Amino acid sequence: MDEIKGYEIPIHRSLTEQILLGGVPRQIALLNGTLGAAMVIGLHSWIGIPICLFIHVIAVAATKKDPQFFDCFKRHINQKSYYST
Repeated sequence: MDEIKGYEIPIHRSLTEQILLGGVPRQIALLNGTLGAAMVIGLHSWIGIPICLFIHVIAVAATKKDPQFFDCFKRHINQKSYYST
């Protein structure tokens, strides 16, 4: 099909793709960074750095597999169970 001039508009990528920081969604990166800072600065525990790096690697893997993973997980956690077993 030939394109009709004037009927095509550019859409910015930020409207269709998630905002990622370091390969993970922005909220998860901020949460992980805050947790790491609290462990290292607040508790004076250097073990917090490898723990947060491990969490970040797991989050990157989950985001690469499914970019909407954390949104779906958050919705799953908030959903009420209607059938008790």
